[in-house]
Amino acid sequence: MDIKTASALHRLRLISIPEALSFPALILFGSVLSRVSDIDFLMMPLGMIHGVLFVIYAVFLLDVWMKAKWPLKRVALFFVLSLIPFGGLYGDKLLKQYEADGVIAARARREGTVSA
Repeated sequence: MDIKTASALHRLRLISIPEALSFPALILFGSVLSRVSDIDFLMMPLGMIHGVLFVIYAVFLLDVWMKAKWPLKRVALFFVLSLIPFGGLYGDKLLKQYEADGVIAARARREGTVSA
């Protein structure tokens, strides 16, 4: 795995957890708050934060797709995981494994035990 692919995977991992937690934490909290009080002005900024995190996640996912040359099924899995509340937490676990596998493969190639 080259450095650009590794950094793209790392960026996707960094955004996956905040994106996964933004729906339950921000949207549901704001929804409950607006129903039990007169604080309706919070829904727009909270929804916008969630939307921005989702767009960043989608852009980073496309970046990983191009650099790591993932199959479309894997990209679709990560996209669907981003739509499910807390799905990004499972996605982060998978990304951590892909990142570790890539590092192991890169070390093996560098040491000459596996041909590139």
